[in-house]
Amino acid sequence: MKRLQAAVLISGRGSNLNALIDACKTPEYPAEIVCVISNRVDAAGLGIARDSDIETAVIQHEKFSDRAEFDRAIDQELNSHGVELICLAGFMRLFTAEFVERWRDRMLNIHPALLPSFRGLDPHQQALDAGVRLSGCTVHFVRHETDAGPIVAQAAVPVLQGDDANSLSKRILAAEHQVYPLALRLIAEGRVRVEGERVIITGLPEPAQMVFEPLA
Repeated sequence: MKRLQAAVLISGRGSNLNALIDACKTPEYPAEIVCVISNRVDAAGLGIARDSDIETAVIQHEKFSDRAEFDRAIDQELNSHGVELICLAGFMRLFTAEFVERWRDRMLNIHPALLPSFRGLDPHQQALDAGVRLSGCTVHFVRHETDAGPIVAQAAVPVLQGDDANSLSKRILAAEHQVYPLALRLIAEGRVRVEGERVIITGLPEPAQMVFEPLA
């Protein structure tokens, strides 16, 4: 079985990276992580990757004169590993429109809210301030607009009485660790296509959707 060649880009602890690595260790999983790239030399996720014998690279954004030059360095590293799909997992840099277009429908992001609601910074507090009863996370293909793009999968979690941003974020993070590997699997199995700005997933009995409600 030829496995989809994926890269994970991180800036910090690598929590979702760890979930993806664990999924890829399953023999029948249809993707593998061939490299992990960080813009920070102290990103804890680099150690997680090395412990799993995954090649790593550090490309520090502050060493480049502009964003386009940084993007070219990222692109070169990805191409050197034969990467077919990018998974952003807490990568705290914005890409140029040119880079996003080059990787159109081949770059995923995960956002801790049910998009299109609560884009941008502090989505957990945004959800609490809005008084919603459900929040969650979204895996989507990346577009140049912040936290925008065709939605592959979502996981919903309850917002409980007495929640603060920290307690809600922990509940959502547990959901992220389930839904990101699921989204990657669906893409690697060739079951995902993009029509306009909508994702179509084949092989799902109607009316099933890629939404579930982990209560952890």
